[in-house]
Order: sequence, then structure tokens, then C-alpha cells
Amino acid sequence: MLLFLLGSNRLHKDELRDHEMDSQVNDERYSSQLILPGIGQEGQRKLGNSTVVVVGCGALGCTIASALVRAGVGHLRIIDRDFVEIRNLQRQILFTEADAHLNQPKAVAAERALHQANSQVQVEGVVADFDPRNALSLVEGANLLLDGLDNFETRYLLNDVSWKTGIPWIYGGAVGTVGMTATFIPDQTPCFRCFLPDPPPPGSVATCDVAGVINSAPWMIASVQAAEAMKMLIGTPNRNRDLIVLDPWNLSFQKVLISTRENCPTCQQRRFDFLEGSAGTKVIRLCGQNAVQIWNAGQGPFPLDQLEEHLCLLGKVTRNEHLLQITIGEYTLVLFYDGRAVIRGTDDVALARSLYARYIGI
Repeated sequence: MLLFLLGSNRLHKDELRDHEMDSQVNDERYSSQLILPGIGQEGQRKLGNSTVVVVGCGALGCTIASALVRAGVGHLRIIDRDFVEIRNLQRQILFTEADAHLNQPKAVAAERALHQANSQVQVEGVVADFDPRNALSLVEGANLLLDGLDNFETRYLLNDVSWKTGIPWIYGGAVGTVGMTATFIPDQTPCFRCFLPDPPPPGSVATCDVAGVINSAPWMIASVQAAEAMKMLIGTPNRNRDLIVLDPWNLSFQKVLISTRENCPTCQQRRFDFLEGSAGTKVIRLCGQNAVQIWNAGQGPFPLDQLEEHLCLLGKVTRNEHLLQITIGEYTLVLFYDGRAVIRGTDDVALARSLYARYIGI
């Protein structure tokens, strides 16, 4: 019995020593934050107990995720539908040339890179399109949602999800040399549809294809988003209530007031048009990619092995567990396991649908 008690006491001391060592490592890792009056030990503890969802893993999403993981947010889920290409490396800081060569899904490559940056944070990369069928399940358990997206339609969906669940979200966007961000908190601030009542018509808003983008614009906006996220999670009162617009190239900064719009469908009438949309074929032009995504939500996953047998007669097929890719003439078809198809080489929706029907036959 005495030996058992001695052994138990030694085990308890070992556990205490390990806990003290972990605390010392954490104190050293986050020392630059811990000495800030706005964070301290209590703020760091709140960060460590938080769950954040980042939707989109382009330039914005990569920078947001890197900042929050390095800051010690406890659990980060990053959702993205796309894969890494060489042209992403100009501004998407989590990816390498090897990722582009292997056609790694962005969520997979991001999870690996973030784990190497901070193994104490639970990072979950999800290869999926954020859409009405899965949106609510993908944000389950989150304290905060962050926008790393490249299209307006999904932002309206994110706004619906926020007001449906009560989870705040932080908008961000960048094109050319300009970036902007705003924080939306259900029942405390106006919503995204107060800012933009309806999605802009195709071609009415500059895209990366037309205007290009310097890497510092999304990096700066994402840094503001990450700082606002930390303040939200810690509970700091001085939160952003306006639309912030930054232009690092022309050295301009402004804040624009967003007012609650009377009879706003989302925050005033509690209508969730984008979340409760139809489940038919969804077609989206992808910003800055000269590409169109087509997804028939009812068709289910693609049988990639069968498609490879069919398509290899038309050209060289590359495939991994997540996707299949083939180039036919000037167009590249990327077929994801979950049933999405991205047609690269055109932003013409009708042509993309035609190519989809011609080569996929679904």
C-alpha cells in the first residue's frame, strides 16, 4: 500500500512538472502578447478556449489563419474548395511551390503549414464548398466567423448563417490596391445586407482578373480582421463599428458608417434567402481565376476512378484522393470528389456549362 501511495505521489509530481513546463513554454511562446494590457494571461486564456471558422483560404484566409494560430486561438477550422496553383504564391502565404506542383487542396496544405507553426492549436482543414447544404454544420461550435472569400454570393450566405446562429462575423475583401473590412454582430450592428442589399450584377464590380491585386492589400486587411477577431474573442470593448477602407499603394485610410437599413430582409425581417436557397445547380464565376464553378447539389460525389478511365482518352489526367484534373485544348477541368467541377480558361457561364455537359455528361 505504501509503495502504491509513493508511486501515486510520484505520478502526481510528474504531472505537475509537465504542466509547469507546458505553462513555461506557453509563456515564452506568447510573451509578446502577455505583456500587452489588452490581453494578459486572462485574454490569452480566452483565446485558447475559442473556436474560429475561416471561410476561404486565399490571400485573406491564409493571413488570418496564420495570425490567429500563432496568437494561440485554441481551435481553428479553415474551409476551402480550391487547390493550390503557382499563381497563388504571390500573396497566399501558407503555400509552397511543392503544394502547387502536387495540386494540394488549399485546406489540406493550410492545415499542415499551420500545425507546423503552432502544434498546440487544433487546426482542422475542410475541403468543401461553403454552401446552403453544409453551412450550418460547418460553423457548429464556433465563437466567430471570418471571411476569406472571393465572391459575394457566399458572403451573403455567411451573413445569413451569422444572423441565423447568432455567431458574429468579420467581412474582408481586397482587389487592386484597395481592401476593406467590417464587423457584423447579430442584434448589435447592421448586417451585410444593410451595407449591400443585393449581390452586384456580374461585371459591375472590379475583380482580380480586371484590376489585379497587390499582395499588401489583402495582407493589411486580413491583419485588421485578425486583430478585430482577437478583440472579439477576448471581449475588448473598442471594436470596429464601421467599414474600414485601406489603400496601401496610395496611402489612404477611411472609415465609412454603415447604418441599419429599414426592412432589411436579414437583420430586420429575419429572412434567410441565401441560406434557404434552392438546391439545384449552382454556378459561380471565381474571382481572379478566369474560371467557373458548377455544382449540382443533388448529384452526389464524383466517381473519380470511373471518370479517370473515361477522360484519359482525351488527354493526360492527374488525380489524387481529392480531385481529378485534365486539360483539353485551352480549357482545364478540375473535378472534386464532393461533386464540384471548376472549368478554367473561361468566365463565360454558358460556355462552362457546355464544356461540363460535353465532357462530364451529368
